[in-house]
Amino acid sequence: MVNFKLDGKVALISGASRGIGESIAVALAQYGAHTILVSRKIDALEEVAKKIRDKGGKADSIACHMGEVAQIEAMFKQVREKFGRLDILINNAATNPFFGEMINADEAIWEKTFDVNLKGPFFMIKHAVPLMVESGGGSIVNVSSVNGIRPAFMQGIYSITKAGLISMTRAFAKELAAKNIRVNALLPGLTDTKFSKALMDNKNIYDYVVKQVPMNRHAEPDEMAGAALYFVSEAASYTTGSILVVDGGGLA
Repeated sequence: MVNFKLDGKVALISGASRGIGESIAVALAQYGAHTILVSRKIDALEEVAKKIRDKGGKADSIACHMGEVAQIEAMFKQVREKFGRLDILINNAATNPFFGEMINADEAIWEKTFDVNLKGPFFMIKHAVPLMVESGGGSIVNVSSVNGIRPAFMQGIYSITKAGLISMTRAFAKELAAKNIRVNALLPGLTDTKFSKALMDNKNIYDYVVKQVPMNRHAEPDEMAGAALYFVSEAASYTTGSILVVDGGGLA
């Protein structure tokens, strides 16, 4: 039988207060993981944690800004002190503060996007690895985007960071395989989240994007959870350095 159980595992999910991060956290908890929910706003995290606990799952919350390395370091100190181990890391938090031609973006936009979308995941992995090594290994999933393969119109800077995250995934997969740590990337297509609200609410852009999708619709956040569950479970014990596109066939 394929084993998706995560009993006894500790899983940290960034950007877990809503959308894809919330859906992944709920799914991992349902399969037995003790989830650590991370985002900037503790109140929103606690709402998700309560949903998980109400269903019999285990969840804790820690506020942390993914663009601030000092906060990431402090957060991992809390994880070590409270849990003493880490088996799963989901790097889901991201930002996309600019919609328009790249040449019109200023330095502040560039730095914010790179700090959250690339520097954040890098230092999350850096601090997660020692805990995973002590735990005997682990699994890391970086939530990238189909835009990392085919840059989206007016989302050039965001797309560049997501391409960088795919490269980071493969580089870490090679470096960490000997430590029994697997690193993979999930590439969602257009998904109905607050993050994509501006695009979803623009009928002209939305209709154009959906026409490029063979399934002729957008995804729901829960449709990303199964892919993440596969990556972090024993079902993917020989899978590392892989990218899994979940986009309704848009890149086919």
